[in-house]
Amino acid sequence: MSSEFDGISAIVTGGASGIGLATALALRDAGARVAVLDRTTEVPEGLLAFEADVTDRAAVRRAVDAAAEALGGIDVVVNNAGISAVGTVEENDDAEWARVLDVNVIGMARVSSAALPWLRRSAHAAIVNLCSVAAENGLPQRAVYSASKGAVLALTYAMATDHVAEGIRVNCVCPATVATPFVDRMLQRFPDPVAERAALDARQATGRMVTPEEVAGAILYLASPRSGSTTGLALDVDGGMSHLRPRPVQATGA
Repeated sequence: MSSEFDGISAIVTGGASGIGLATALALRDAGARVAVLDRTTEVPEGLLAFEADVTDRAAVRRAVDAAAEALGGIDVVVNNAGISAVGTVEENDDAEWARVLDVNVIGMARVSSAALPWLRRSAHAAIVNLCSVAAENGLPQRAVYSASKGAVLALTYAMATDHVAEGIRVNCVCPATVATPFVDRMLQRFPDPVAERAALDARQATGRMVTPEEVAGAILYLASPRSGSTTGLALDVDGGMSHLRPRPVQATGA
């Protein structure tokens, strides 16, 4: 059975785990040729892997070019690589600000810049950036992370404008909290990780965290050649967190 991703070549940054891995596998299963760019090259069968740290422009360019050569070009870029940060503006020093912005924002710019010469050769070029509901919602103890994702949202709109005439679509997905190793590591910074996990589940109107596969599905929609008129879009995958205000469930007596 043919798929809209047959003949499509894609690269996924941070694709060795979490949302990135779910996306790489979904693209593979949909018929795309997929290369993962990550600091580890241990990936499942059917995926190519190239070692790259998104904070190193020369390493990014080498990895992107190597992936393009191996894949026969690049049609889709999924800018997924990112890191977390916990705390207020008082609790994060300059080094933490620089670390998070370097990965979450400038890292996307580095990868996109390296991929643009290849994307310009594609008939179905698309970039999908991983943003977050933190870009548009005030979340506690997430000052640095929220600032970085706000920048990703603005960057997405700017890139979509800059490259629309070249036939390159740029969109982003804005997940709520996703149940990934990324979140597991963040939870370990809290005095009571179990209680914090329960609070994160409750924050979504659905009562649970988003799954990586659900985010991957949204990414595939935005990356698909069938979405040729979709560009400059921020797509929420947030379990209703941003716009729904359901009443708490009331216990009833027997």
